[in-house]
Amino acid sequence: MPEMTYVEAINAALHEEMARDEKVFVMGEDVNNERISPAEAGLAERFGAARVRDTPISELGFTGAAVGAAMAGYRPVLDMRRIDFMMLAIDPIANQAAKMRYMLGGQVKIPLVIRAPEGGGIQNGPTHSQCLESMFLNVPGLRIVVPTNPGDVKGLLKSAIRDDNPVLFIEYRCLYNDKGPIPEGDHTILFGQAAVKREGSDITLIGTGSQVANCLEAAQTLAGEGYSAEVMDPRTLRPLDTAGLAASVRKTGRCVIAEEGHLHGGVGAEIAASLQAAAFDALKCPIARVAALDVPVPVQPKLEAFVLPSAEKIVAAARAALAVI
Repeated sequence: MPEMTYVEAINAALHEEMARDEKVFVMGEDVNNERISPAEAGLAERFGAARVRDTPISELGFTGAAVGAAMAGYRPVLDMRRIDFMMLAIDPIANQAAKMRYMLGGQVKIPLVIRAPEGGGIQNGPTHSQCLESMFLNVPGLRIVVPTNPGDVKGLLKSAIRDDNPVLFIEYRCLYNDKGPIPEGDHTILFGQAAVKREGSDITLIGTGSQVANCLEAAQTLAGEGYSAEVMDPRTLRPLDTAGLAASVRKTGRCVIAEEGHLHGGVGAEIAASLQAAAFDALKCPIARVAALDVPVPVQPKLEAFVLPSAEKIVAAARAALAVI
């Protein structure tokens, strides 16, 4: 299989879907500037300015326009630049895109994709390092996708563009240069199917976004100590593959959930609650969670590393769980 970086996989998916369906178009700030927006490289030259639309710096305005375009039969892919900026567009996302299909009795579809880069580890500070998927997890009507490798990026983005519902497509910027294999052909991935990244029998490590890599590193460390850790990647948070995750937990009896978002009210809390309901009788100890501390993410590198989750913190949580007989 050919290899691409994470951001190249985004670009390939956009090229393929725009060629496949003339109703697909891209919009956002500086989307026609390849230096600023490498994910959109070559789109303007190939498909023209009408389908690669540079917008003013008004997240509220262009998100509302994207919702309207989706209702009119187009399939906009909105580049939000950072998930932090979605705070400026809460109303059209939560009160229009997510609800309109319900409010109009299914008379309209909202095939809108919002690409939302997020995450820390790159010293961008409190307002440019947030992981806000847990906020949108509480909005019925939104699909939430979190790919963690180039192959999944391409397959899930193509599926998101073809979906008739609004999709929040979360990208971790720290993964943009990661390289991996890309299946050939019209590669799509169904929503709601978790991936087993490493098989194991003693404990389940569930990671979302950037924490999948940390879970894999933690599993390798635990293997050196004689423990077999299974690593699971949910890939989508809405819908969540509770059955697939629960099957792993039933096999191992122990679970650690890692996310880059904050601990209080985080994605891990929802996953843990779902697993408690689905596999409570199989648990040998309480589900553990690893997440960012409940403070804004600092700029200073050592402070940032202290606040964010890490493979070492996952290993510590796993050791505590494995100590319970």
